[in-house]
Amino acid sequence: MMLAEFWKESWSPAIINHLWQSTLVMLVAWLLTLLLKRNRARTRYWVWIAASLKLLVPFSLLAAVGRWLRPSSVPPVERPQFSSAMAKVADPFLSNAHGSGSLTVAFPASSAPVLHHGSLLAWIFAVVWLCGFLFLLLRWSRAWWMIRAAVRSASPIALPMDVPVLIAPRGIEPRVVGVFRPVLLLPEKIVDRLSAPQLRSILAHESCHVRCRDNLTAAIHMVVEAIFWFHPAVWLIERRLIEECERACDEVVLLLGNEAEVYAEGILNVCRFYTESPLACVSGVTGSELKQRLVRIMLRQTGRKLDLSRKLLLIMIAVVAVAAPIAFGLVYATQVRAQSVTTKLASTIAASWQGILHTDRDLRIVLTITVRDGSLRVTYFNLDGPPGGIPAISGALNGSQLKIELPFGTYEGTLSADNNAIMGTWRQGQNPLPLNLVRATQETEWTIPQPPAHLPPMAANANSTFEVATIKPAGPEEHGPRFLFEPRRFSVIHVSLSQLVQFSCALQEREIVNAPDWFTTESYDISAEPDGEGEPSIQQWRSMVKRLMVDRFQLKFHYVKRELNVYALTVAKAGPKLSRSQGDPNGAAGMGFGPPGNFGATNATMADLAEALQQGALDAPVVDQTGLTGRFDLRLTWTPDELHAATESADAAPNLFTAVQEQLGLKLASAKAPVDVMVIDRAEKPSAN
Repeated sequence: MMLAEFWKESWSPAIINHLWQSTLVMLVAWLLTLLLKRNRARTRYWVWIAASLKLLVPFSLLAAVGRWLRPSSVPPVERPQFSSAMAKVADPFLSNAHGSGSLTVAFPASSAPVLHHGSLLAWIFAVVWLCGFLFLLLRWSRAWWMIRAAVRSASPIALPMDVPVLIAPRGIEPRVVGVFRPVLLLPEKIVDRLSAPQLRSILAHESCHVRCRDNLTAAIHMVVEAIFWFHPAVWLIERRLIEECERACDEVVLLLGNEAEVYAEGILNVCRFYTESPLACVSGVTGSELKQRLVRIMLRQTGRKLDLSRKLLLIMIAVVAVAAPIAFGLVYATQVRAQSVTTKLASTIAASWQGILHTDRDLRIVLTITVRDGSLRVTYFNLDGPPGGIPAISGALNGSQLKIELPFGTYEGTLSADNNAIMGTWRQGQNPLPLNLVRATQETEWTIPQPPAHLPPMAANANSTFEVATIKPAGPEEHGPRFLFEPRRFSVIHVSLSQLVQFSCALQEREIVNAPDWFTTESYDISAEPDGEGEPSIQQWRSMVKRLMVDRFQLKFHYVKRELNVYALTVAKAGPKLSRSQGDPNGAAGMGFGPPGNFGATNATMADLAEALQQGALDAPVVDQTGLTGRFDLRLTWTPDELHAATESADAAPNLFTAVQEQLGLKLASAKAPVDVMVIDRAEKPSAN
């Protein structure tokens, strides 16, 4: 129970994570030293120093550097899998009880201190740690005091060294004393007890300690030992540092040309007459396994230089050790900023917005806006039209400017200062209409009718027809063509017989010949309901439309093969720029052409897009060769050829081919291919309803 309370302390997981990370680094260092066992000892020495320094530099500090380096102008991106993997290595334990990665300090409401089990255990740990820390400081202070006393009682002697040399009256081994201003301390009578070659090799050994600043690195590790004395690995690192340090100096002595036998005898004489240094930060001559050391000296084992592969390995590990936490900090900052953007957007715009669109009749319009991953998700409802919502292709809020793209129109508005109203414009035809929206509250929100229950699909072998069909001439104020599919209703607005044929037979206008003039010029509104049960598929809708044309338009035709120009729809070099649809993958596509040069689609396949372009925008058949599967939401804006010459604005949309490539990341290329052409034998204006 007490341990569980301790774990809830905000700082305890941070300490555990740091110790875990450092232990992992020590394990990597040990593996590296095994790999480098035949190389120079100085390389392994620096590997162990790096492992020691890791205890003083937590990964969280490097991650903070990454967060600081993150430019505020860079937009947030989704957190990649690398970041999640890095997070699991960096923080394998929960950061705190609330899942937050930051350290927080909580104060009780009362001014009186509250002591619970977790804080009591924390105090016990703190006292134990402090006792170990003070014990080491006292032990090292006593040894340092003895060495300083020896230095004060020593007298200078002239020897060829880069640092001052002193002769001490006590019987201690030769050693380099001092971190920043080192001196060489020699015991008395050493000149008499060692031959000149032996003394020269011993001095060469101590000179190596001075040049490599071994006392400084040893002092740094002593700081690590004092803070993390409870970690067994820090004491293992101390042993490895002493061994590799002495071995590295031995290698240098031999590489300078000193005789191995003379050098080994000199070390043995020092061990015979003098005592070892009591401090790790005072570099001496002995200090490691003497027997193994003498064997290496006699065999002149100096180790090999690092080859290119091992150099690259060490560089790569060093870069990863520093760059990975910084990169994690960069990505974490991105995620935090994305969460901040999402939160800000949600508080500003996420709501149900409602208003009345004044056309030939008043239409109650509702836009429901939610925020996910920093992006707007918008659904359009016409409460005076067919039930059900239509998802927007895109939505964006830049400052106070809101823009929403729907398959059949565009809404642009300005958010009020109090975030409770939007003054905007609805564009679906040539003439924009004002549409002002207000934020709906629980008391004022309109009830959105629920769409009918999802029907099971119509049987695949059903030979269905339209049970009821109403056909009337389209009004001049209407724009189309618009095809509407409901579970049990088929509707078209402002559609010609030619366009009905193109839809039902998947043809392009040029693939229909010998038709009367009114075939393409007169438009109709049609509403029809199928017989049978279930929701028809798109192919079944087409089959029923064919029967409707035969019955009501007296349509008769036959096919001939002709070679025609076609367009191949492929993926552009830069790749597709399409948004995956969140709609039902088995549902029908929602597609529509708005004002000239506007097309939108939701839940559409590439085959749907090719067919729509073929029927509503191009003068030749379109063949889907993209190889893209799945369904997409998209909107395409271009300047039709008949308007291109009259449009001089620099902001005008490009032509269709350029728009397809720039806006969708696709490409239309012309080619020739044999095509089945429909020859119209008979067609009459529709009979009465």
